[in-house]
Amino acid sequence: MKLLVLGGTSFVGRAIVDDALASGHTPTLFSRGKTGTELFPDLERRTGDRDSGDYASLAEGSWDAVIDVSGYIPRHVRDAAAALDDRVGRYLFISTGSVYDRTKAGDGITEDSPRLAPERGTEEITGETYGPLKVACEDDVLSRFGDRATIVRPGIVAGPHDPTDRFTYWVRRAARGGRVALPGRPDQPVQVVDSRDLARLVIALLEQDRPGIYNAVGPADPLTLDELVRVCGKAAGTDVDVVPVATDAVDPGFPLVLPDATWDAMFRRSPAAAQGAGMPKTPLEKTAADVLAWDTERGTPPLAVELTPEREAELLSAL
Repeated sequence: MKLLVLGGTSFVGRAIVDDALASGHTPTLFSRGKTGTELFPDLERRTGDRDSGDYASLAEGSWDAVIDVSGYIPRHVRDAAAALDDRVGRYLFISTGSVYDRTKAGDGITEDSPRLAPERGTEEITGETYGPLKVACEDDVLSRFGDRATIVRPGIVAGPHDPTDRFTYWVRRAARGGRVALPGRPDQPVQVVDSRDLARLVIALLEQDRPGIYNAVGPADPLTLDELVRVCGKAAGTDVDVVPVATDAVDPGFPLVLPDATWDAMFRRSPAAAQGAGMPKTPLEKTAADVLAWDTERGTPPLAVELTPEREAELLSAL
């Protein structure tokens, strides 16, 4: 297949392009040309800017499918659709699990669970607008492409090259071993999906020409935050002693920790449809081991989110 990837040089897009190439497909990359310029030197690149609406480089050419990794506001989707017109087959949009309304989710979330109201009054992306803006994007993709639309809603994505460091923090912390401070509820559910599993799902959906909506979540079996830390320790070959700390000591440096039990449904999304379409189930221990190897190779730089050892020591000593 000839594929057009709108954003394919960062984390998720990079994994998708890798899988597409391994599967014998031909991706064309559309981006601003500012990041990942050393990647995929043999691929055709089209340069533009979705924020300014510059799609001039896409005026010519046709593709079997578009993979929209970089659409965050409705205008992104509308402008891309207008620029490409009918020169594309399927339009696969990478959305987010944040579109769901957790207050109406019950015990868990399926693709049919209620979503938040769409946001069309702002283009500012914040913690409050991110999900509603993606809801509006989904609506525009489905309205424009109908049966040629596919929506993938990833959860927390883990793997090498992750710029968010949400999973990487726990891998790195477990690799140090010893007493690991864990705020909130150690038995809270948590879901992370390997970036390569997400990529395989995306390419499989296009290979099968599947419409519909798919929750891309993992790992294969239900997991608590306590278990996640212990699996990361196992991957690193270290012994960890998970120590709960007071809920009022929750620090922004602790990623993947939910505010309270009313959020648990967000980490209880059903992967059944995605797995039925071919999404693999990479063991979390392998994901953790690969993240640790990548993190070590890059020199363990400061993380985007992390709790300093000094702050952790304070929390542990306060017990």
